[in-house]
Formats: sequence, C-alpha cells, structure tokens
Amino acid sequence: MPSATRSSSAFSGPERVILAIVCVAVLVINLSTTIVNITLPRLTEDLGATTTDLLWIVDAFNLAFAALVLAAGTLSDRFGRRRLLVIGLVVFAVGSIGGATAANPTQLIAWRAIAGVGAAVIFPGTLSIISNVFTDRTRRAKAIGLWGAAAGVAIAVGPVVGGFLVEYVSWNSTLLFPGAVALVALVGVVLRVPESRDPATPPLDLGGILLSCLGLGLVVYALIEAPERGWMSGATLGVGAVAAALLATFVAWERRQAHPMLDLSLFRNLRFTAAALSITFAFFALFGFIFLVTQYLQFVKLYGPFDTGLRMLPFAVCTAVLSVAGSRVAVVTGTKLVVAGGMLLFAAGFAWASTVDVDTAYLTMALQMVLMGSGLGLTSTPATEAIMGAVPKAKAGIGSAVNDATRELGGTFGVAVVGSVALSMYRDAFSGSPLPEEALESARDSVGAAVATAERIAAAGDEAAASSLVTLAQSGFLDGLQVGCLVAAGVAAAGAVVVLLWLPAHPTAPDGGGAGDRDGATEDDGTAEGALRAGPVAAAASAPPLALAIDREPA
Repeated sequence: MPSATRSSSAFSGPERVILAIVCVAVLVINLSTTIVNITLPRLTEDLGATTTDLLWIVDAFNLAFAALVLAAGTLSDRFGRRRLLVIGLVVFAVGSIGGATAANPTQLIAWRAIAGVGAAVIFPGTLSIISNVFTDRTRRAKAIGLWGAAAGVAIAVGPVVGGFLVEYVSWNSTLLFPGAVALVALVGVVLRVPESRDPATPPLDLGGILLSCLGLGLVVYALIEAPERGWMSGATLGVGAVAAALLATFVAWERRQAHPMLDLSLFRNLRFTAAALSITFAFFALFGFIFLVTQYLQFVKLYGPFDTGLRMLPFAVCTAVLSVAGSRVAVVTGTKLVVAGGMLLFAAGFAWASTVDVDTAYLTMALQMVLMGSGLGLTSTPATEAIMGAVPKAKAGIGSAVNDATRELGGTFGVAVVGSVALSMYRDAFSGSPLPEEALESARDSVGAAVATAERIAAAGDEAAASSLVTLAQSGFLDGLQVGCLVAAGVAAAGAVVVLLWLPAHPTAPDGGGAGDRDGATEDDGTAEGALRAGPVAAAASAPPLALAIDREPA
C-alpha cells in the first residue's frame, strides 16, 4: 500500500495498477451508455422496439443509477469500497450479458435496469478508492484527471466500438462487450485493489437510504416522463410534488441523525457546493447536446453508426486531454478560473453549434466539438477534485456519490429539457403540411421515425412525397437543434456565473485527502471566502441558497 505521506507527483508501480483498474471500471460504465445510444436504431428493426421502448431502454439504466447512487456511496464507506466495487461489477456484468440474450424490448429494459444498479454501486467506489490511495492534493488531482480522461475516452470509444459492432457483428455484441470489460476489471479489483472503509463504522442510516432512493428515483422518473406527458400535466406535477416532499423529508431526517447517511454540513463548504452545481450545469448541457447531435449526424448528415462514432472523436479527445491538464493547472492557478473558463468555452461551443444546417462542413462541426470537449475537460475534472478534496477520506464514498448524482441529475434534466424544446420546434415544422396525415402522425414522433416513414412511402412508389417528408423533417429537426444548443449555451454560461460567484480558487487548509479542506473550511479568494475566514455567521450570509436551505437548523 503506498504511503499516505508520499508527496512526489510520480505514481508508484502499485498505484499505477490500482489507478488503471478503477479507470477501466469507470470507463465501462460510460461505454455502456454511449454504445446503447448508437444501437437504438437497430433495436427498432431487430426487436420491434417502439419509440417509448427505446426511451426506456436508455432510461431504465439512468433511473436505477440515479435512485441508488447515494445509497451505494454510503454503503461503500460502511462495508468497504473494494467489496462494493466487486459486487457492482458482478451485477453490471450480469445485466449487460443478460441484455444480450433479450428476445423483446421488455426483457432488454429489465436487464438494463439491472446493469444500472451495478453502475450505481461501481461509480462511487472508483473515486473513493482514488481519494484513499492518493491523499496528497497534487497527486490526487493528477489521478482524478486520469479518471476523468477515462470517462472522456469512453465518449469516443463507445460510439466507435458500438457503431462497428452494430454494423459488422450484431446489436447483441454491443452489450456483451461492456459485460466482458467489466469482468476483466473485476479480476483486477479482486487481485490488486486494497480495501478501505470508514474506520468509525457508524450504524446504517436506513431511513436516509430509503428516502434518498425514493426521492431521487422519482425526480428522475418525473424528468423522463415529462416530455411525453407534458411538463404541466397532472401526472408530472404529481410525481414531482411527491419527489420534492420525499427529498425535503430526507433533508429533515438527515439533520436529526447522529450518524446521517449524508453529512449536510458538507454543503456549508463553498468548494463542495459550487463544484457540485458546476457539474450539474455542465452535464445538463452535455447530455442535451449528445442527445441531439447523434441524431443530427445519422438522420441529417446521413452517416452510419460507425461513421457517427468516428466523427465524435474531436469532442472525446479534447475532453480526455483537458481532463488531465485541467486538474493539474487548477492546483497551481486555482479551481475558480479553470472551471469558469471551461464553462465559458462550453457555452461558446454550444452557441456556435446553434448555427449548423444541412450543409455545414464537418470541419466546422469538429472545431465546435473541440471547444465543447475542451470546456468539459476543464470543468468536470477540476470540479470533481474540488468535491473530493472537501470530503474527509472516511466519507469518500458518499462524496463520490454526490458527484455522481449531480452528473446523473444534470444529464437527465438536460435530455428532458433540451429534448422537449427541440421536439416542440420539430413538431411545429409539420403544421400546415400538405402531406397525408397518416404519414405526418408517425413522422412527428422523431426525425428517425420520419426517415423510416419516408422509406416506406418511397418503397410504395411515391418518391416525391418521401423526399418532401425527409426535407420537412430535417428542417424541423434543425430548428430544434439550433434552439436546443442555445438553451445548452445559456445553461453553461449560467454555470460560469455560479463558479465565479461562489467557487473558491484554493483550499488554504492542508489538503490530506479531504479532511483538511472540510475541517479547515477556509478559502482564499472572493467575498464568500473572506466571510468563511471571518466566521460561521458571515459564511452563512455569503453562502449559496442551497447551502443555506440545507444548513438551517429546525426550530
């Protein structure tokens, strides 16, 4: 086991092995998500999946992940991060390999939910193991940079590998592949990763675990269903109200526990809260964009799945490179400027992407993705390092789970909001069209459905109507894409403002895997940080509203 006092930025041989294993574990989760997105059009043909089925094949994974990730983080602290990582990899492998045997959409949805349970257990374990192995801030930032790079690589490898497997093997192989990678990671964890846990072994907060699972699960469910049911429908508002009540009850419950699942005093630390918010904003924009751009490349630019994956490489490569570089630069120059700069690059990339049309050259798109990928790398990894640095080593699992939950909630909200805005614009394009209503009814569902409908019309001999339908659908989709990108740009810009207002540049207390950051709770720039140095009353006065709401004691 490497020494906790090691200060050199160079990793030892055992550390490199441990880092490689946890990076493979996090890579396989991101692989699974991106591969499945590329597979969706083929599932319509091979399994007869409807649009609703396709949504739930993706969302069942996300729902299980979001609902369980906080609980999984606290369980890993209590029972051992290595042990939970082993369990998560086993469950994920079973869900992925089982999904490859699905004979219908319902079975595949069930297997994807099981894989999501495994992912929820895996993700917190990877970051908490890093925080316990790499306790010096410089070395931890470097390790987290490589962890973030692994996620960035998955953005590239997933579509490329998925596209290749779909085109040249079968859709089943796109699920077998991540399952096999998970088994490889499992062997590495069993053989080389050390065990760590909270030495205090506090009793389980079963009430907190239950409330967090139900509350987060219902939030994500409401977001998933809102675009279909309507944002102001009774069903959406009802589920949202129940979710809000459960989360409010969770906060009240945690504040009264001697050993809470989530120590809410963490949110008094601006480094923790502002970093978590920045990740939420970033992944809102990211997931909303990916949801649209994969359709743009396939249904407007008419690239195949494999070519689509290849054309996402600039985004992924820049994310990976800047994840490593950004975490190192943040240690020297300060997290505030790096993360805020990343969010502004992100916003600029989305604003530029809002100008694309049918004839936009790929080079232009590649440059847009360079901006976005660079922005994401400079935002996500330094913010993650700030979160993990603000959490004591003993609670690294729950700190990692908060980081993961913000990613998942931001991403789900981004798909729901950006997708809804884009779909509304897309459907407006069909108003007043002279095409037959039966053709328009299915075409309004999505641009993919419009292309499939046009192919059927062309096969029936009416090529003029088919061409007209495709042109109309592409025009409507581009309207939605452009507005959706502007929404993402606005959210990313708002995230930059949050970072500039609230995120401290440096922790001034000694950084030892988080204990120093949180216990010292002193920061060195800006009025909020000065308030922290002045005392708890001043700190509360300058804290963001979320921190105030959570920190306020009940009467």
